[in-house]
Amino acid sequence: MLNRIRIVLVQTYHPGNIGASARAMKTMGLSDLVLVAPRQFPAEEATRLAAGATDLLDSCRVVGSLSEAIGDCVQVIGASARLRSLPLPCYHAPDRMAAELWQRLPEGPVAIVFGRERYGLTNEEIGHCTHQLNIPANPDYGVLNLSQAVQIVAYETFRQSRTQEAYQAPRANGPYPTVEQLEYFYDHLHRALDSAGFLTQPHAKTESHLRALFTRAEPSRKELSILRGVLNALESRNPSE
Repeated sequence: MLNRIRIVLVQTYHPGNIGASARAMKTMGLSDLVLVAPRQFPAEEATRLAAGATDLLDSCRVVGSLSEAIGDCVQVIGASARLRSLPLPCYHAPDRMAAELWQRLPEGPVAIVFGRERYGLTNEEIGHCTHQLNIPANPDYGVLNLSQAVQIVAYETFRQSRTQEAYQAPRANGPYPTVEQLEYFYDHLHRALDSAGFLTQPHAKTESHLRALFTRAEPSRKELSILRGVLNALESRNPSE
């Protein structure tokens, strides 16, 4: 199952952090690394700091956007030190995150997303995640190096793999949708709201609030299909002119 855990690094500035993150991953049995628009890669410094994990650098995917990196995932966890105005479900302990993450792996890959060294993930990028992760640290100096944060997360997932029983309790409402399927739903929701004339200026943040609501609700694939059926029915009763 460890091969279904994906580490995503967004616009990493220092190539050495990419190499050190790859080393942290391999030490804990992780192998799926995706880089989103890194400033410099491949790079000699990345190779040097990867030490014996250069095979992860050779096999990693480099993509141009976060959506490309996470579209097939059933859970996307954004590592962020800041809570946002529209908070997603948040793990305040990496071990709890690892325990819940493990229950989703039978349904598909799970991504853990790390942002830029200086300011992390943007609000828009957090909006593409299903959960947030906050790694507790000294409140007077809670600054973690990027590769150190990756190491903590990788360790907790590895530890979970050693204690997890083979049996996975089935989810009562069925499997989770992928992020790509959720995005199709949000696009459909936008079209339906726009067609109904609901997306006017007073409702400028309505879609963000609705995304946060559905993210917290965690609908299953079947429930998402029902919601899209509702939208289709509403659109058929109110065809756009």
